Amino acid sequence: MDKKWFGLLLLVLLVGIAVVNMVKDRQEVTEIENPGTKAPSTAQSGIDVGEKAPDFTVKTIQGEEVSLSDYEGKKVILNFWATWCPPCKAEMPHMQKYYEKEAEKNNVEILAVNLTKNDKGKETVADFVKQYGLTFPILLDEEGTLGEQYQAFTIPTTYVLNTDGTVHQKIVGPMDEAMMEQLVSELK
Repeated sequence: MDKKWFGLLLLVLLVGIAVVNMVKDRQEVTEIENPGTKAPSTAQSGIDVGEKAPDFTVKTIQGEEVSLSDYEGKKVILNFWATWCPPCKAEMPHMQKYYEKEAEKNNVEILAVNLTKNDKGKETVADFVKQYGLTFPILLDEEGTLGEQYQAFTIPTTYVLNTDGTVHQKIVGPMDEAMMEQLVSELK
C-alpha cells in the first residue's frame, strides 16, 4: 500500500512539474509573439539554446574552487539539484552509472550544482554524496546566485553544453542514462 501511494505521489509531482513548465513556456511564447507585452529577458528565462553558458566560480564539496571555464573543450552536463528533491534522488544513480561508463571515453564532465542555499547544509550534501557513491564533481551554490542565474527553479534542471560552452539543450526534470547518452551523442 505504501509503495502505491509513493508511486502515485511521484506521478502527481512529475505531472505537476510538466504542467507548470508548459504554462511557463507558453507564457514566454506569448510574450515574444505579442509585441505589446514584455519580452522575456535572460534573467527571466535562463540561458537559451545556442547561447554561451555564463562562467562562474564556486567551491566543490571538498572545498576546491572550480570554474565552468575550467571545463572548456569538454562536453558538460550541468545539473542543478537538492538532497530533498525526489526526482533528483531518482536521477543521481543514472548520472553516476553514465559517468562511470561513458564520461572519460566521450570527453564528458558532469557538474552537479547543489542548490545549497535552499538545501539542508553542506553536511547533508556530503552525506547524500556518500550514500549515493557519487564520484563526479559536486559544486555548492551557497549564495543561490547560480540557481537564480540559470533559472533552476524546478529541479532537477540540467544544461547540456557543447565543447565551446554553448547550450545544446535545457532539460527540466529527471534524466536517465539512455537520455544522457542520446544528448551527449548530439554534442559537438
